Amino acid sequence: MKVRSWLSTCSSTTCIATSGGGGATTPSTKPFHSDTSSDIQFLSSPSSQDTSSSSLQSNLSLLTLPSVPSLQKLSPENLNLSVATHFLTTLKHRRPVHINFMAVNDNLLYAASGNEVNVFEIINNTLIDTFSGDNISSGAVKSVAFCDGKIFTAHQDCKIRVWKLTIHKKHKFITILPTLEDRFRKFILPQNYVKVRRHKKKLWIEHHDAVSGLAVYENSVSSISWDKSLKIWRGADFRCTESITAHDDSINAVIVSNDGIIYTGSADKRIKVWGTAKVQEKKEKKIHLIATLEKHKSAVNALALNSARNILFSGACDRSILVWEREESANYMVVTGALRGHSRAILCLISVNDFLFSGSADQTLRIWQRRVDGLYCCLAVLDGHQKPVRSLTAAEGGDSGGGVKVFSGSFDGEIKVWQVDVSGVISPLS
Repeated sequence: MKVRSWLSTCSSTTCIATSGGGGATTPSTKPFHSDTSSDIQFLSSPSSQDTSSSSLQSNLSLLTLPSVPSLQKLSPENLNLSVATHFLTTLKHRRPVHINFMAVNDNLLYAASGNEVNVFEIINNTLIDTFSGDNISSGAVKSVAFCDGKIFTAHQDCKIRVWKLTIHKKHKFITILPTLEDRFRKFILPQNYVKVRRHKKKLWIEHHDAVSGLAVYENSVSSISWDKSLKIWRGADFRCTESITAHDDSINAVIVSNDGIIYTGSADKRIKVWGTAKVQEKKEKKIHLIATLEKHKSAVNALALNSARNILFSGACDRSILVWEREESANYMVVTGALRGHSRAILCLISVNDFLFSGSADQTLRIWQRRVDGLYCCLAVLDGHQKPVRSLTAAEGGDSGGGVKVFSGSFDGEIKVWQVDVSGVISPLS
């Protein structure tokens, strides 16, 4: 059961959310393919019960920008804060096919489109390089990560490719993971093989389905796959050091906190939390399961951590974004909020400067923030894409020297660039 089912039609919802642990309602569980017309309920504190959708909607105003996407905002009276969003441009590349993933590194935007990765200078929004697998059979690029000065790309052909950036800003291929040396060390011994199908075995260091995501912590790379496994790779010598069957279905999202905690989200509706512990005999770190988080009603597609790395956001096909916080009295993490507003599946999430950006199959982006009273509010709704918004990334600063420059990529093959500024007064949009 893979992520392809997120395009199911869903009813529209209002753009509000509340936070609080008291009186939380646990959502009922339904099969992934079932009708999702009954949304996950709000998790609200008693003090926020008078904040109804009608009262918030009365303060919504719509700004229509000529020939560019529209912006929906909450009034400054409600937020003591305003957000101004400028639509900057649309990035073009060689082949306008699905944008699967985007990432920013050293003022360069890496956009995975089909089996290629297009690299843009984010200062002047120009395409400077395009690189891909050895041939078209490598399949779509699912993720891009950066470790020890190298670029790692995850592919649909079950492989991870490693590249380096030359002084001429071109990308040179280095190797494929697992490497030939790593395979050679393992292939002789029978215990290094695992059964992947009824009459097929593979080395435990190999993925046997699409590699769907990558995440980096210090000098190691974590990879996830539709084969339900989580693998750890050393960035120095590209060796696979550990592999575990992490979920009961395809894994769609992975993120690592600054203390090395790994979060994985899967089509089995679960989020799993993984830690590392030293094994004294071998003086190595081994992965162990810390907690399993179960609240979503369908496949989990996206994960994000706030800047303090103590709040986890998860987006799923049930159209909800859940807010998880660490609590000593609970089983590691508990749900303290639910953000609703998107009318279809949540496909991507990023957190920048304590603002949460979400992209959805409903073709829109939303900007969320937690206020001092604990309530989560939708600050803006951005539309302009003609297909589902599949990937988001951001660069702090932007053209005005402040705020955030946000890049949104969709299945229409376009990358739209937005300048998001937060201040006390909304500035005119041009």
